[in-house]
Amino acid sequence: MPYTKKTIGAYFEEQVKRQPDTDFVVYPDRDLRWTYSQFNERVDQLAKGLLATGIGKGDHVGIWATNVPDWLTFMFATAKIGAVLVTINTHYRSYELEYLVKQADLAALVVIDSFRDHDYLQTVRELIPELATCQRGRLNSEKFPHLRSVIYIGQEKHRGMYNTRELLLLGSQCGDERFNKIKASLDCHEVVNMQYTSGTTGFPKGVMLSHYNILNNGYYIGERQKFSPVDRVCLPVPLFHCFGCVLGVMAALAHGSTLVPLEVFDPLMVLAAVQKEKCTAVYGVPTMFIAELAHPMFDMFDLKSLRTGIMAGSPCPEETMKQVMSKMHCTDITIAYGLTEASPVITQTRTDDTVAQRTGTVGAALPEIEVKLIDPDTGKEVGVGERGELWCRGYNVMKGYYNMPERTAEAIDEDGWLRSGDQAEVDADGYYKITGRIKDMIIRGGENIYPREIEEFLYTMDGILDVQVVGIPDDKYGEVVGAFIIKKEGADITEEDVIDFTRNKIAPYKKPKHVFFVDAYPMTASGKIQKYKLREMASESLGVQAKVFDSERAKAVAETPTVVVHADLCKGCGLCIIHCPKQILSASDKINALGYPATVAAAEGCIGCANCYIVCPEPGAITVTRPDKAAK
Repeated sequence: MPYTKKTIGAYFEEQVKRQPDTDFVVYPDRDLRWTYSQFNERVDQLAKGLLATGIGKGDHVGIWATNVPDWLTFMFATAKIGAVLVTINTHYRSYELEYLVKQADLAALVVIDSFRDHDYLQTVRELIPELATCQRGRLNSEKFPHLRSVIYIGQEKHRGMYNTRELLLLGSQCGDERFNKIKASLDCHEVVNMQYTSGTTGFPKGVMLSHYNILNNGYYIGERQKFSPVDRVCLPVPLFHCFGCVLGVMAALAHGSTLVPLEVFDPLMVLAAVQKEKCTAVYGVPTMFIAELAHPMFDMFDLKSLRTGIMAGSPCPEETMKQVMSKMHCTDITIAYGLTEASPVITQTRTDDTVAQRTGTVGAALPEIEVKLIDPDTGKEVGVGERGELWCRGYNVMKGYYNMPERTAEAIDEDGWLRSGDQAEVDADGYYKITGRIKDMIIRGGENIYPREIEEFLYTMDGILDVQVVGIPDDKYGEVVGAFIIKKEGADITEEDVIDFTRNKIAPYKKPKHVFFVDAYPMTASGKIQKYKLREMASESLGVQAKVFDSERAKAVAETPTVVVHADLCKGCGLCIIHCPKQILSASDKINALGYPATVAAAEGCIGCANCYIVCPEPGAITVTRPDKAAK
């Protein structure tokens, strides 16, 4: 049987009794520190405040925020009153937010003021103009009939909204009788969390996860890392993803460990947090670890406290794994694989696995989870070394997609097996290797993108008759979005028009990087569009830019190449990665007082290996200049 049948709230309160004075949440950059007991008190006040405003059991509460401290408070407060926390991607724009608020039947929306260049409050006010005239908690929106309340995380007052300070004050003035009665009525199999994942057809689907799903998954994830109350987990990944809220929060909770979250990812802040708080574990996708290793100040930090962690989201290069184990001291680092519908982790490596197992496989199935590989053509299970679609069954399988029974039936069969859509093979030791995707998903820098969602959006643009979206190979992000468009007769639209149409309407990572106009699509004899041929057409048209400079030119380098960050284009997001296997890149100067390199030049000793690479989310913000001799 799985580890526990307790609700998240009940389990947390047991941990509070066991270790009230142990740190549970620490934000080193904010000088904020909550013990298990202190955090529990804040959670209870907020929970009672929510009840006082009319939010209760069964209500859906959306949260649109970065990893701010009260993201965690709302997570536990909603769990204690039987409400469902609906996590919202911080990159969403108005188009996606409107869909989610409607489809999820949100009763309340929790929001911060802004993230980077996106004004969340302005977006919310534009979508919900009734906020300008409504009483707090009594919203009556024509567009969102279920939405009753908007809550601002902070102390500032905004028209039509509660803020967290007011909710905490309300909660402190309420008695415990109703609160305790609700807690006692909760069941571990009730939905506590809903996360939106894109689909191959239509728009994102709300994955319903129970206390039972995510608390047990968190326990076994932590067990694979050998977590205990002495562990301190540096968490720079988003809480709106399962990576943050299950692999991070639930795993730490299950073992009485400490969370050290960062509001957004910044490689320098990760290094500083690990040193200051003596973290024993650190999480991230491979590009995050690469950014940390490549940071010019890396050698200034003491990371000897590190032992373990999780790397997930995309395959890890063997050289990166070796450096994480040796230079970052993460000798027990693990690799995890899963999907939101599986709570999310299905397989994970162990702390004593070989480097080959950690880079060539995604580990073995977690306890209490069954895994099998099915031939999609025959429907029969395949054997060792053979490829098939990965299916799983166990406590971790979602409750279903919210208000989408047909999609749920397509994902989970009558015997409870969840189809992953991923192609895999298994070795004799029970270790799985993901070999491809049966679903037509695009993975851009660790973010999953499903073509149909973008196609449906682009269909709303005047002048487009038909559109097909595919993933195009890209050296920076692995894949980027490409759109093949058939224009309506007489339409005069350009690539710039299409890209401009997406601006501020869908998340930036979903925007097409390349647009192709065609008269027809390649099709099979039965009339099915051959997307693989579209990908081939795009690759041939664009060519492959695999390196900062190719190996033939590199051999002719007589002077050192220079990487330039352009201050007028750089947004200071901190997500750029300038990587050199020889670690001879040096940084100088700063821009916008943000602390990111303005110029990075290769020091003497550059051998022109062409294995360095650059990742930057802002086109044109980083360029490479080379001596004329290198181009000859």
